[in-house]
Amino acid sequence: MAYTGWLYSGKEQDIYMSIKIGLVMDPLPSINVKKDSSFAMMLAAQKLGWEIHAIYQDDMYSDNAEARANSRIVRVMDDSQHWFDIVSEQDIELSSLDTILMRKDPPFDIEYITSTYLLELAEQDGCLVVNSPASLRDNNEKMFIAQFPQCCAPFLVSRNKKRLRDFVEQRYQQAQQDVILKPLDGMGGASIYRVNPQDPNLSVILETVSNDGKRTVMAQQFIPEITEGDKRVLLIDGEAVPYALARVPASGETRGNLAAGGTGVGVELSERDRWICRQIGPVLKKQGILFAGIDIIGDYLTEINITSPTCIRELDNIYSLDIAGDLMRCIESHLS
Repeated sequence: MAYTGWLYSGKEQDIYMSIKIGLVMDPLPSINVKKDSSFAMMLAAQKLGWEIHAIYQDDMYSDNAEARANSRIVRVMDDSQHWFDIVSEQDIELSSLDTILMRKDPPFDIEYITSTYLLELAEQDGCLVVNSPASLRDNNEKMFIAQFPQCCAPFLVSRNKKRLRDFVEQRYQQAQQDVILKPLDGMGGASIYRVNPQDPNLSVILETVSNDGKRTVMAQQFIPEITEGDKRVLLIDGEAVPYALARVPASGETRGNLAAGGTGVGVELSERDRWICRQIGPVLKKQGILFAGIDIIGDYLTEINITSPTCIRELDNIYSLDIAGDLMRCIESHLS
């Protein structure tokens, strides 16, 4: 399906004024407003006249079976010196909000899981939670690709050091390629290693990345096209934005992550990119994942990010898009 953006339903503006949106996010004083996708969502919601509630992870709690939180109603400004004002603070029932966006960055730890339980209580009471709390729990962002093997380069998931070593040797013998090792719970390019059988440090790297066999690791065949960038493709309700941000590694690096020094370059989706999105989109839609960011290197899917996908502001600036606005209109269509 061609990307057309999301259109308003035709409701009057005063109905938009009644929409209350909460964002569970990192503390507002700590965000980089020039790059933060959650902030872009807040700006888009405010433009529609919605009431914006900023909620931090430690604000949420359950009073018996009622999910509640200390909430800050905020006004936001696209100003890197002064980007928000707190209008008021109050303790609220989470289900009093029309929709809540779970935008807390990983780590995906027990505190994150507990937050999904609390959000699920609000969901059961009629609040639209984006993304679905159950889907956030069920789909590890690296393991999620196992549902789409037709889109992926060869990979292995294990914490057994011998099995991981065998995979490294196999890929080198069969494809003359190195292997990327990364922990399943990593983010931002942290603890990612490129190895081959001749690496004199292979044993210690396997010990380190797997915590000596106590932490599960994903091993993926190295994709040489990383030099052209690790493409982040955003999908709204299963439909791809037609442009991606190719995160090109710094000189001497194999990681394209912006947090690891990569440079973002805008690119139009290739036909292969669109094909991958068509494989994934219906599954995202079925699972209540309204906003996702998939990573593609060369012709291959490498990750599916559903916790707190980024790159909205960069793509908006390059192509004059309104991705966050499109997401808000999508959410509005699910509320009607």
